[in-house]
Amino acid sequence: MGREASHAVCVKIKHMAKARALDKRRKSIRNIRKITRTMELIATARFKRAMDRATAATAYTRRITQLVTDLVQSGAEVDHPLLKPHEEQNNAILLVLTANRGLCGGYNGNVLRAALGRLRDYETQIQGEHLEAFRLEVSGKRGISGLKFRRIKADETFTHFEDKPAFEEVEVLANRYLQAYESGALDRLDVAYTKFLSASRQVAVVETLLPLGSLGEDEAAAKKPVKDAPKKPAAAGQTMYEFLPSAESILREVVPASFKVKLFKCFLDAAVSEQIARMVAMKSATENAGDLIKQLSRDYNRARQTQITSELMDIIGGAEAIS
Repeated sequence: MGREASHAVCVKIKHMAKARALDKRRKSIRNIRKITRTMELIATARFKRAMDRATAATAYTRRITQLVTDLVQSGAEVDHPLLKPHEEQNNAILLVLTANRGLCGGYNGNVLRAALGRLRDYETQIQGEHLEAFRLEVSGKRGISGLKFRRIKADETFTHFEDKPAFEEVEVLANRYLQAYESGALDRLDVAYTKFLSASRQVAVVETLLPLGSLGEDEAAAKKPVKDAPKKPAAAGQTMYEFLPSAESILREVVPASFKVKLFKCFLDAAVSEQIARMVAMKSATENAGDLIKQLSRDYNRARQTQITSELMDIIGGAEAIS
């Protein structure tokens, strides 16, 4: 009887410990679910604000790009250094836009994979003597740490761009790139970021912003109805605009502004895509936590039921022993 009683006590203690562990784990996951739910709500609010900014910037970028394209194609004699690709591609810069924070699914990983693909292209061009050197500039703590883990050193890093990038901050970068390109110190600028297409679709891409010779290609879809319409041949020297004082002076102001806006649009797209990725990731985490809590509740109820049954058996056995 002593051995059986000892075994019963051990079983009882085991079930009690299991029930307590399950209950403790369930409480812990409930706390985590509260955190992920809160982060989801915060990301949703930030996403709405970021999407409004990105949408407004998209309309402005499309319009100013169309304006520059029309000025270039108007038939006037225009000449701007930003519109001409350099004959020799000796120096290039790759700017990578990532987030300062994690918990946003595969957002940062997708951008880094796109950037690494372009880095391999640069290495191939250097080996083929088509490129002398390139610089790597990274924005975001996650991108910096990700490249450092891969033993890739960035030439310059930025961590002050948050989910609401200011145009004045981006303009500082844009002016440096413009000065380098006009002086010949820079021949090509590529930007790796997540492009915002819609609330349900964001794509990690690498776009070439300098030179600006391909202005308007991204807006081809928006101008397709006009493109398909019948065109009337323009007379020689006929233009759509009257320039005052001259087309060159207008382009001298409009072309750099177009580049600054396009670079700013990249930062805005990256910001809104980050919030969407975090919103989706936190929603998935919240739902998974709810499913796990349900499973733990079932296991806890089974363990508690087993514990109660064991206690009843002890009471019945004690009553029989007394009788």
